[in-house]
Amino acid sequence: MAAGPRVAVLDLDGTLVDTAPDLAGALDALFAEIGLEPLGAETARGFIGHGIARLVVDGLAARGRHPDEDESDRLVTRFTAIYEARIARESRPYPGAEACLADLRAAGWRLAVCTNKAERLSRLLLSELGLAGRFTVIAGPETFGARKPDAEPLLRSIAAAGGRPESAAMVGDSEIDVATARAAGVPVAVMAHGYAKGPAEDLGADAVVAAFADLPAALDRLVAG
Repeated sequence: MAAGPRVAVLDLDGTLVDTAPDLAGALDALFAEIGLEPLGAETARGFIGHGIARLVVDGLAARGRHPDEDESDRLVTRFTAIYEARIARESRPYPGAEACLADLRAAGWRLAVCTNKAERLSRLLLSELGLAGRFTVIAGPETFGARKPDAEPLLRSIAAAGGRPESAAMVGDSEIDVATARAAGVPVAVMAHGYAKGPAEDLGADAVVAAFADLPAALDRLVAG
């Protein structure tokens, strides 16, 4: 038997919700304000996963602009305001995600979100999509004072959900999530639809899941009930 309740900790962007359209749209709106050509969703998608500040800085670098710290802070603040105003305009849960969350909860799993998106924005997005109530914990980098791939936010998310590492699993989409899980000593499944820079099969996860309908069975294999 697993020690305590089983906990599934999900990444947000690229795992649970396809947020690239709104993140890219906000970035292109910022670029229009400062006279830069847009990046578009496909290019911006490759910069998602490390948080908003990194997204903005990497996007600017792709357009040959390397601001100093003060300008960078100002542009990140402006981007955040633009993004917040359109946070769920085009972002949607991946197909089958909502039903999967319901099935996991019915099977006794406790659910948490552990993301490099700010907690405030994560809660806003999940609330707009009607998903916030499914999660016992919603944690961003400021929640526990650390950012993935540090193990701390994952371990503390598990603890806050009432679980222990040996009864938990991470669900992500990228090398960041796999590295986080490995640092925490927690098994990890990756969704094949995500924002990884290469094939999901090459990330070194314990399971690669093609669709949310297959996730409950994959988690059952990773964490005994």
